[in-house]
Amino acid sequence: MSWEQAVSVVALVLALAAVVVGVVVLRRLAEARARVPGLVGHEDTGAVKDAAPTGPPAVVINPTKVSDAEKLRALAVEVCAELGLPEPMWLETTADDPGHGQAVQAREAGASVVVAAGGDGTVRAVASALAGSDTPMGLLPLGTGNLLARNLDLPVEGGVRSMLSTAFTGSEHRIDLGWLRPHRLVTPEPPPPPEDTDTAPEVTAPGSAEPEPPVEPDEEHLFLVMAGVGFDAAMVAGADEDLKARMGWLAYFVAGAKHLHGRKVRLTMRIGDGTVVPLRLRSLLFANCGRLPGGMVLLPDAEINDGWLDIAALDTRGGVLGWASLFGKVVLQGLGVRRQLPGQPGSIEFWRGREVEVRCDQPEPIQVDGDLIGEADRIEVRVQPGGLLVRTR
Repeated sequence: MSWEQAVSVVALVLALAAVVVGVVVLRRLAEARARVPGLVGHEDTGAVKDAAPTGPPAVVINPTKVSDAEKLRALAVEVCAELGLPEPMWLETTADDPGHGQAVQAREAGASVVVAAGGDGTVRAVASALAGSDTPMGLLPLGTGNLLARNLDLPVEGGVRSMLSTAFTGSEHRIDLGWLRPHRLVTPEPPPPPEDTDTAPEVTAPGSAEPEPPVEPDEEHLFLVMAGVGFDAAMVAGADEDLKARMGWLAYFVAGAKHLHGRKVRLTMRIGDGTVVPLRLRSLLFANCGRLPGGMVLLPDAEINDGWLDIAALDTRGGVLGWASLFGKVVLQGLGVRRQLPGQPGSIEFWRGREVEVRCDQPEPIQVDGDLIGEADRIEVRVQPGGLLVRTR
């Protein structure tokens, strides 16, 4: 083991120790909260009371996330019977369709609620099909991070039966949606070699060449919790699937240790019609809500139904000391302590906006809700206020 790897392991251990302390305190604070703060004291913007669908519940399930899908289906039927509801529609995702098409099918069939049963990828796929509609989404978190469920304070640790009951009959609230549109760097194919003929090649006058068509942007990608550029995307990309299955969200910390000494990202950011801000940092995050796995609060002002995107620039210097400083700030933020002293080796800077454009010096990896979607040298991010109706307890 090289000294860089040894230092990274030490940093990881210290970070995990800080996380454990923060989680214990945060869980004690959370005992006094019956509902997520972001949904308390706010109107349910856009909620429709008269035209709500009245059909049977529907469950869109990723069968790879459960050991016995038929057993889970039987439990869902049992819970519906106990609640006086008709037997639920049961729609399984596939490799070609991770949930969008199944959710559209359920919505068009008049489902009273569409339950996303799977990981964060399944939740995103179902939410993209229900965005802007009056069909609510329920959650049965079966993945590694379960980010949205945790930010909604759903009873993740209370068991499958409790989660199903909440999904089928919980209260309804409008939440915001984030959308990210990447503009990918396209490398043109090299021109074919000239043909060997006796005919002299046609000479084109300078300036008369037909201009290349502009590269079209990719489709928008929905996110419910966070999207990001830089270290966080590299961490997501490096997380081992087998390790995630064994360790859960802690696998991301192991992957992150490999990138502690990675290069910084150079980019420019423009919020709305504001000025262009040049940045050199480790990660740039766009958040719909601010809680990470383990109860850590990265963006303390982010609320899931306030109509704003919260933006955070994370940076470190000084190697392990900088990362330790940054982790310490995140843990303290979860405890309500926010201090940004000058000269510290780890820093977090915050902004808010409804539309953001970012241009990178070179293509960078991009993640949305913990899923890597590829690399882009330019992205546009926006918020859709009240874009999704969700079921909570």
